[in-house]
Amino acid sequence: MFRSFNRYRDRTTQKQSVLQLLRSNLSQRYPIFILLAVVGFLIAIASLEWLEELTISTEKICLYLPTIFLVILTQIIMKLSPNPKSWSRGLIVTILIGLTFRYLYWRSLSSLNLSNPIDGIFSISLFLMELLVIFSSLLQLYLMYNLKDRKREADYYSQQVIDEQYFPSVDILIPTYNESIFILKRTIIGCTLLNYKHKKIYVLDDTNREEVKQLAKKLGCHYISRLDNSHAKAGNLNNALTKTNGELIVVFDADFIPTTNFLERTIGFFQNPKIALLQTPQTFYNADPVSRNLGLEHILNPEEEVFYRQTQLMKDGVRSVLCAGTSFVVRRSYLEEVGGFVTESISEDYFTGIRLSSQGYEVIYLSEKLSAGLAAESISSHISQRLRWGRGTLQAFFIKENPLTIPNLNIRQRLAHLEGILNWFNVIPRCIFLTLPFLYSIFQIIFIKISYDEFIYVFLPYYITQVIVFHWLSDRTRSIIFSDVYTLIGCFPIAYNTIQVMLKPFSSQFRVTPKGISRQHSLYNFKLAWPLMLFFILNLISLSISLLNSSKTIMGINFTIYWSAYNLLVVAVALLAFLDKPKPSVYDSFPIRKKIQLIEPNRVIFGESLEISEEGATILVYSQNYLASQFILKLDDLKVNSHLIGENRNNHQYQIKIKFNQLTLQQHTKLIHLLYSHPQRWKSKELKTSPGEFLSLTLAVTVLFKFLVMVLISKGRKQANFMNN
Repeated sequence: MFRSFNRYRDRTTQKQSVLQLLRSNLSQRYPIFILLAVVGFLIAIASLEWLEELTISTEKICLYLPTIFLVILTQIIMKLSPNPKSWSRGLIVTILIGLTFRYLYWRSLSSLNLSNPIDGIFSISLFLMELLVIFSSLLQLYLMYNLKDRKREADYYSQQVIDEQYFPSVDILIPTYNESIFILKRTIIGCTLLNYKHKKIYVLDDTNREEVKQLAKKLGCHYISRLDNSHAKAGNLNNALTKTNGELIVVFDADFIPTTNFLERTIGFFQNPKIALLQTPQTFYNADPVSRNLGLEHILNPEEEVFYRQTQLMKDGVRSVLCAGTSFVVRRSYLEEVGGFVTESISEDYFTGIRLSSQGYEVIYLSEKLSAGLAAESISSHISQRLRWGRGTLQAFFIKENPLTIPNLNIRQRLAHLEGILNWFNVIPRCIFLTLPFLYSIFQIIFIKISYDEFIYVFLPYYITQVIVFHWLSDRTRSIIFSDVYTLIGCFPIAYNTIQVMLKPFSSQFRVTPKGISRQHSLYNFKLAWPLMLFFILNLISLSISLLNSSKTIMGINFTIYWSAYNLLVVAVALLAFLDKPKPSVYDSFPIRKKIQLIEPNRVIFGESLEISEEGATILVYSQNYLASQFILKLDDLKVNSHLIGENRNNHQYQIKIKFNQLTLQQHTKLIHLLYSHPQRWKSKELKTSPGEFLSLTLAVTVLFKFLVMVLISKGRKQANFMNN
């Protein structure tokens, strides 16, 4: 049945307007709610003690003041600087580091429960796992002192490239291995559209396909293949180095399409003889499977946004940028000097950057979205991709390009690389943390000794301050709740993968993420979901027991109820993400609004595009008269023969679904430029903000509620059909 895009657009618009309204209100009131809650809680605790002791000592008042002061101080800083600046970020980071050391001091000297061997073993184990996570967090905080943004430099250097004052030869390499032809074709077309004359495009085919060879010839590119696939992508690139001679080399994965100004904005930096490699962000034109499966693709930022909007800027500040394998530029002479791309690991990009840095050259980062690729299109591919990244990164311990031991890196560079490596180990404690409420409820294992005063002046300031500043400090790319959801989705496979790599680092070979897929029905991945299902049951048992035994508390507060309830919420949302939604077409549609004309033999009908893909479009037609089955679509300077495949009248609007007839190369090129390549194409995504903590909590509950309603409706329909039959 013809889908009414207008209803979809209206729902999206309503979602965005509601979100904007909630954000505007909550951004003003949420800090006040937190402050009042903290102050009220402290007053309540103080009042209870006053009733017991009848007096409040000056010493106890002083214990409560730091919590109140820090909450007020962080709110003042964020009010004065709604967006993180160097001074405001530095103040917040300093506060968090101070609180962290204070928390660690208390945890190590006062909170360990050594009253009996069982409690002692679990208490010490929990503390050691916390140390790992906190140490990684401290490294991140330290790196936040130095964020490097090079956009102003790019403005200066790009003008020299445009004016042809700097005009190096550029070789564009597109390595491919079994990617679909239609994916590879739009990447090659995107490269041919680049605004730079002195370039050559090479398709590096590691599958020796005749159709790829013919495609390269048709599009005016060079074709390179080899007899074997040794060393996978790294070997493919190294083979191309021997057959090309450009001063600069640009690498795009087979699914990444550059904007036309990619070279203009990047190659000018190489006038600086110290620069060896420049990395740009990876962005994706389709929604990641997690947000798509949860129905939040218009609300949540994709996972890579956190890394490329903030983490890479932090790493650039200490000269430890990660080469991401695509959408980067490297100087040939320096690359050849260090022996080409690293072949010992499946993360050839990461370790090639480290090898260049160890020779004293600079690897830098430009935070501009100048290309876009295809994100994993199923939850299994999404996790497999991260397993490959984790395996490649952890192979650092077993090769000479280990950033912790390779010569000539300074301590700040090593710490930055260590932070990235530790992230893959942090998932192991996260898996174990899910079991703690169950262990307490069933076996009464007490992991932490804590008093009222310690809870007020150590525990509460540490956690409340982190919750308050997390969204702000992450440049509003992620909330704590949805960070936990994303972490839990890959938590168990990644934890297992991490352990496996440390035992057998080279037991798995490089595998390309499958892309360009379609499916007609929803598919639930039980194989990946079952560990989370198990821990959902454990936390459900824990919550039930805690509610039945609510009198058994620590300091009069049953923390297990809240801990189990939170675990159940984030695990339940994560479990829903394993349900891959249908994807009827291999082509992605984009909501592009443009005036169009539908040209029939005897008339011209005017309308407006609602969404466009490489195979067709959805159009709002101004005329109420029915269309012929065949016509010409005119959009800007693009004219293409099309035919009608569906129509719908809704609220006095006439919407049609059309499919393009066979596109010529010229037509396809214009379409690629419209959909993927014009210079401002991905700029709007840079400013997208994710919801804060309170709104994220609301969204998580809403997602679960919608799922339950859908299940009930589905059961009702099945019962009705059964009765009718």
